[in-house]
Amino acid sequence: MPLEKHLMRRYAQVMLNQIAHGTPTANPALLIVHGLYGSGRNWGVIAKRLSDERQVIAVDQRNHGYSPCYDSHSYEDMAEDLAAVIRAHGAPMDVLGHSMGGKAAMVLALKYPDLVNRLIVADIAPVSYGHSQIEYIKAMKAIDLNAITKRSDAEAQLRSMIDDPILPVFFTQSLDVSAKKWRLNLDVLAQEMPKILSFPQISGKFAKPVLFLTGGASHYVTPGHRDTIKALFPNTKFAKIPGAGHWLHADKPREFEAAVRTWLNM
Repeated sequence: MPLEKHLMRRYAQVMLNQIAHGTPTANPALLIVHGLYGSGRNWGVIAKRLSDERQVIAVDQRNHGYSPCYDSHSYEDMAEDLAAVIRAHGAPMDVLGHSMGGKAAMVLALKYPDLVNRLIVADIAPVSYGHSQIEYIKAMKAIDLNAITKRSDAEAQLRSMIDDPILPVFFTQSLDVSAKKWRLNLDVLAQEMPKILSFPQISGKFAKPVLFLTGGASHYVTPGHRDTIKALFPNTKFAKIPGAGHWLHADKPREFEAAVRTWLNM
């Protein structure tokens, strides 16, 4: 059996694309949930390295990658999608979510605590944020896809509109050059942006172990968020990766991997 395979399965109303790394072991499988404009493929290197001790499943969330497009993109939606994946695999999983994926993972854990063993939330808090990501959607929609013959063409166009040098490379990983289309449902993501930036009101707590892993140079999770985090996740530990920003797994991949591995093996 190959160590990596693409799985397309229909779970109730939802079919999420999955990339499986490794095979099942005695350890719980790890479910990786990407952030906004990302995909399961973005996590390939880290997922492969972590699969030496456990199976790792990286999903494409709805409206991203090879997963279906829907008219809604709420955290309740995303949590239901993830719950269906875990149920289909037949056993609770450890869950790692970054940014938007971290919020989806938190809602999953709060709604369905029996499906989650350990939870890792990467550089996001269960709060509403005031910044917008709409400018990136506008930039991607402004690309002249008919003039694109290779990914670097799109990167060059994006660099004229986006200051961050990393983001054009990241965004174009979701560009299908041959089909001349984005593997992102940009219209729905723009429409649902208020939901993506917020966090739903959910009663209850998740009492199992949780790690909030943040970038030392990021400002997404602040000391002022800790009371809110502890109210929902009382068994929380906090850790920082020095020198890493919001994209901590890309900025410091080996340090990120080591922190995740240590936490899962505790």
